[in-house]
Amino acid sequence: MLDPKGRIRSPGRLTSGYVTSISLDSAALASIDADAIVIGVSPDGEGAAPAGGAGDLDRAMGGRLAEALAALGATGKAGEITRLPSLGAVTAKVIVAAGLGADPSAEDLRRAAGAAVRALAGTARAAVALPAESAADVEAVALGALLGAYSFDAYRTGDGRKAPVEEIRLAAPASEQAAVDRARTLAASVKLVRDLVNTPPSHLAPEDLAAEAGRVAAEAGLGIEVLDEKALVEGGYGGIAGVGQGSVNPPRLVRLAYTHAEASRTLALVGKGITFDSGGLSLKPTDAMDWMKSDMGGAAAVLGALAAIAELGPKVNVVGYLAIAENMPSGTAQRPSDVLRIYGGKTVEVLNTDAEGRLVMADALVRAGEDSPDLIVDVATLTGAQLVALGTRTTGVMANDDDVREKVVAAAERAGEPSWGMPLPAELRKGLDSSVADIANISGERWGGMLVAGTFLKEFVPDGVKWAHLDIAGPSFNKGEPYGYTPKGGTGAAARTLVQIAEDVAAGIL
Repeated sequence: MLDPKGRIRSPGRLTSGYVTSISLDSAALASIDADAIVIGVSPDGEGAAPAGGAGDLDRAMGGRLAEALAALGATGKAGEITRLPSLGAVTAKVIVAAGLGADPSAEDLRRAAGAAVRALAGTARAAVALPAESAADVEAVALGALLGAYSFDAYRTGDGRKAPVEEIRLAAPASEQAAVDRARTLAASVKLVRDLVNTPPSHLAPEDLAAEAGRVAAEAGLGIEVLDEKALVEGGYGGIAGVGQGSVNPPRLVRLAYTHAEASRTLALVGKGITFDSGGLSLKPTDAMDWMKSDMGGAAAVLGALAAIAELGPKVNVVGYLAIAENMPSGTAQRPSDVLRIYGGKTVEVLNTDAEGRLVMADALVRAGEDSPDLIVDVATLTGAQLVALGTRTTGVMANDDDVREKVVAAAERAGEPSWGMPLPAELRKGLDSSVADIANISGERWGGMLVAGTFLKEFVPDGVKWAHLDIAGPSFNKGEPYGYTPKGGTGAAARTLVQIAEDVAAGIL
């Protein structure tokens, strides 16, 4: 349908609406009132041995839990899920053994909890008793379980799919409530990002994403400023305006702000928000276009992170920019060889309209510099070259400072999001030379596309400001089968990393 301005609109809900509850339960595992119990198992010779936390259950089963697991072929390898009936030995009817692997890390616990809870779809109540020796472990188990319970069903009409687990009871003492609360906050952040990435572009035009940012800001107590298409043109945001001019759905720039009375440092986050990327006149092939609703994953991650930051309250000021546009071909679309003037005055020759993300990000990076940040971190589904270099699960991290790059990688790893530091070789800049403008948006060289894109963005970072760039083109959207706590479709990539970065800046680590 068309709205009064002639824009394509398709009303509907932006979120899945499903929320799994979680609570602590310190009762004996065998007596917890649940439909299923999740335990951890680790490799033991050729079989699997119950991990810490399962002793009560093993005793209730007459000490034969390992024997039962062996009979079912359980090995305890990470990612393995084995189901067995309790046969009345405990209140729950089903026991799920989640493989932890040897010497499990916090991420192993997250993935095991997620895989187990995902396998229990259709179950109302599940007790989760994975080994948790510290508050960090409790948080990991709680977060993995909540993320594993995710399902995006906003547009389904009774297709018979099993609903996610409704209630999770985490076997841990009441003293760990803070860890569970933090996990709940992070899970809500990731869920928001996943929901937005999964929402079809018919329901998520740029103004819809800006409106969702407004809703989140109101609920979280964030400051917000939204520039519409007229304000963008008048303000000189040539990158966002240029990318968005081919669509009937006009672009937006959203600025969000979290402030803390005791903060002495400022972090700026910048997210790419292309709500659909056809490639523009440099049209993508069909098989590269069908998942381009995910091209706003960077902006969604910034929004989700700020919602969590506002709730967690670190002592740092954080501003977030969502650079939002829809990249479509039409009679008004920008053309290859057009020249755009980015916010701040620098000109860009557009040689390929499918290299549009860096154009909207350039505007936002320059604008972010006006907030006098100590650090700028941008996140974007920027290049197919990221997938070629690092695959679908590992974020590429680039920076204008080696120490910042390594600390951002470390923050991502602690958050449970695989990443890898990448260089920005100086010689790549020459390939972006233009004969008519200050810089071209693609290189004349074929190789190193992820690094070339990072080199382009670096040109728009204010002098003297430390900056890191996260390319999440692959990690933001899972086209394959679910694994661990990661579903098919939107993954919520980078939201947890951005929260960790904010906390590290507040602590003086970064």
